[in-house]
Amino acid sequence: MGADTADDAAVYKLTDELALINTLDFFTPMLDDPYSFGQVAAANALSDVYAMGGKPFLALNIVVYPRKLPLEILEAILRGGADKVLEAGARLAGGHSIAEHSPMYGLAISGLIHPDRIWTNGGAKPGDGLVLTKPLGSGILCTAIKGGLAKAEEIAAVTEVMTTLNARAAKAAADLEVHACTDITGFGFLGHLAEMMLASNTRAEIDFDSIPLIAGVVEQANMGMVPGGAHRNRDYTGCMVQFSKNVSGAETDVLFDPQTSGGLLFSLPERDARALADQQIGWLIGQVLPQGEDRKLLHIV
Repeated sequence: MGADTADDAAVYKLTDELALINTLDFFTPMLDDPYSFGQVAAANALSDVYAMGGKPFLALNIVVYPRKLPLEILEAILRGGADKVLEAGARLAGGHSIAEHSPMYGLAISGLIHPDRIWTNGGAKPGDGLVLTKPLGSGILCTAIKGGLAKAEEIAAVTEVMTTLNARAAKAAADLEVHACTDITGFGFLGHLAEMMLASNTRAEIDFDSIPLIAGVVEQANMGMVPGGAHRNRDYTGCMVQFSKNVSGAETDVLFDPQTSGGLLFSLPERDARALADQQIGWLIGQVLPQGEDRKLLHIV
């Protein structure tokens, strides 16, 4: 699997029993606390391995750091990343750093998977249930943090969401009949859902009231705390979506909002989807439909 499938990571078959997953991700800080930023960056990079159904085993740091900043901040960032890698059961084996004007941090992650058990973003089937494993809203709330308008409880809530590994959700789904999986990151919920439906030649109906949201995100969107990435996502995906009149403008902003270290989105048989929801692994938010004459790929009701 390579870039042609628009999947979350590259997968290289080593033997009939073993395949190697490779991915990387890095970005500028979205939180003021350096340790939490390191945790988020690691959780975000590890997520791509979980989205393929694999288990991470090795990580390498990617660091860009200005000489003018104290090294104590860099130490905290790296400690946050290392602690999250260890939590995932993987090992951190060095990395590479350069000095530049703006700090950036991320990781290259290697994982393992059986070649016959790879999850892809294609393969969703009509009648499947769609399960989302984390609430939405990290991009908007991080914009509010940068603007100094986020409340303490909102900062705590979004930090908890972004630092949580997708390991538990991936493990819970490992023995189920997963037809398709992706993680929700920079293209936003609707962008990644659209990719899944396009890859599967299907369409989706989503119950907006069933979608989990981080507390305060709609209010922050109403105040204009919407990142530029959400507008770019809307420009690209908006033509594929039909919204109910009951969904407000701010609520649609949340659905286009680029996420950092977002949850997994599963497409799987209704019984398995309900099993995940009953285990409180995620929220059953909609269903997969067959292609029809309707030109809209996604319906939000």
